[in-house]
Amino acid sequence: MSHPLNRDNHTQIPARPDLIRLGVGIIGIGTSGPLIAMSSMPVLSLIFWRNFGGALMTAPFALRHRIDRTGAKWAILSGVVLALHFYGFFLAMRMTTVAAGTALVALQPIFAALFVKLTGGDIPSRAWMGMFVSFGGVLLISGVDLQISLRAFLGDLAAIISAALAGMYMLIGARAQRTLETATYTSICYFFCAITALPMAIIAGNELLKFSGREWWILLGLIFGAQFLGHTMFNSVLKRVSPAVVSLIVFFEVPVSSILAIWWLDQRPPVGVIPGIVLILFGCALVVLRTRPTQVMIEE
Repeated sequence: MSHPLNRDNHTQIPARPDLIRLGVGIIGIGTSGPLIAMSSMPVLSLIFWRNFGGALMTAPFALRHRIDRTGAKWAILSGVVLALHFYGFFLAMRMTTVAAGTALVALQPIFAALFVKLTGGDIPSRAWMGMFVSFGGVLLISGVDLQISLRAFLGDLAAIISAALAGMYMLIGARAQRTLETATYTSICYFFCAITALPMAIIAGNELLKFSGREWWILLGLIFGAQFLGHTMFNSVLKRVSPAVVSLIVFFEVPVSSILAIWWLDQRPPVGVIPGIVLILFGCALVVLRTRPTQVMIEE
């Protein structure tokens, strides 16, 4: 009887096993941005291999569960949306700084709330303040990046589009997991994400196999860290923990990625970008705490 209550409680701290999973997930997804920035593999090839590898890792766990047809359809749609999200995110990591890009992608709860509003849901008036605060942060970051280069500004736009797609992916994923176990959902989702990226990579004429050992090691790091320990850990707690709490904890990806980018890439964000990052995270926190996104994601 306890887990639906936990899931619907927006202030309750998750149980210790779930806190450990969330902590591992933060470190996992925090490695994603810096590793993508380090890699020189074409974006679509990287998306294909990362998600194909992720699907292979979760498939043995998925085979133990029944596949519900309706849930599978939502999981397939989720995979297609995830591929598009990754395309924007991967481009952002290479075009702007890891710190700015991950902060802009953290806008996803705002987009999730807006999608609910568009489909007839309600957003409390207090949550709009959070959106305005975050929007100020977006203007600050993109303004600074535009002064640096057009490439960095375009990277910001890719990150914002990626955030919108991530919000959509979270909503569709929550819908799929009403009738699918997490392992089944992630296997189907990652596989169809890979299958979406593959023809795009072939049409774009991207290399798929001939890469240096260093590129394959970076790819393995992405599969095991960001995909398996990151995405899968977060998906695994959504059945028990409020999406509001999960969304807030995901914000820790921004400082983790930023610190790793300084350590691994010697990449320091422009000083002017830092207040923008703080505004975005503060605004998103207001939105998450005031929109009761459990209704958004679970009841819809």
